[in-house]
Amino acid sequence: MTVGRSRIVAVGRINGDYKFIPATDDMPPRHIRPVEWIWSNPDGVDRSEIYSSDFTSFHPAYTLNEAALNWDRLETLLFGVDAVRAQGAGRPHVLIIDEINRANISKVFGELITLLEPDKRIGQPNEIRLRLPYSKVAFGIPSNLHIIGTMNTADRSIALLDTALRRRFRFRELMPDPEVLSNKTDLDGINLQRLLKSLNERIEYLFDREHQIGHAYFMGCKTRDDIERVMRDNIIPLLAEYFYEDWSRIAMVLEGRSIPEAEPFDGHFLCGERFVPQGFDGDSIEGQTRMRWTVKDTFDFSEFASI
Repeated sequence: MTVGRSRIVAVGRINGDYKFIPATDDMPPRHIRPVEWIWSNPDGVDRSEIYSSDFTSFHPAYTLNEAALNWDRLETLLFGVDAVRAQGAGRPHVLIIDEINRANISKVFGELITLLEPDKRIGQPNEIRLRLPYSKVAFGIPSNLHIIGTMNTADRSIALLDTALRRRFRFRELMPDPEVLSNKTDLDGINLQRLLKSLNERIEYLFDREHQIGHAYFMGCKTRDDIERVMRDNIIPLLAEYFYEDWSRIAMVLEGRSIPEAEPFDGHFLCGERFVPQGFDGDSIEGQTRMRWTVKDTFDFSEFASI
């Protein structure tokens, strides 16, 4: 409840639905909603103490915008300076920041990063609230807010995560899990568990463990055609990026064996032939034999056949 545009004399909470009471002989028609008055004072307080937005007219009642409230001042006004703050956490809420390492997260959070620490949360012994730079509203993080950041370890930019961020998060590694594909050990004669495990072992041996292929690629596969599509449209292009178009190493991952240099090759997924443009003498340039690689039209999954 307000007096003029700058003074608040009462704070209440609407606790019922709108009602229209028709006119009677003694009373004009009325529009009412039941209100539970939490605080009132005829002297009131200046609006700017608890609310950052100006009142736009001389209406006696306003619905307050939560984002514009100074919660610290409002709590003190309603409950007094000696009020005990609740220590227990409410219903848990989760904020998920996907690809958290894509931004300079320390600059994004700024000094708010301190508020992530468990003992700095609202209601904790070392509670801290900081004033937001634009709204000037005091801001804190409740204990029931859990923040999860995901990142792809194959992305080199994870090295940019600084110590300030690492100290405030626990890191849990989630590696590809072939066991998730336990219901796909015989999909049109193909054992997807064996396929994924074999590819990842070869990638780890030839490159590193951080670039293994996730099981999610194969989760939606229901037929052999689905598996071929994933291999052709996702896995092989991904390997080409990993190995910088070094197709002899890509062939080693797919075929599981060393590939003879400068010899025609016909594998399960790729075929290669020596490549000499017309007009060139010999079959090598600067001492290197050139190979032309082609992804086969039909793949042979016999190495990963179900038993």
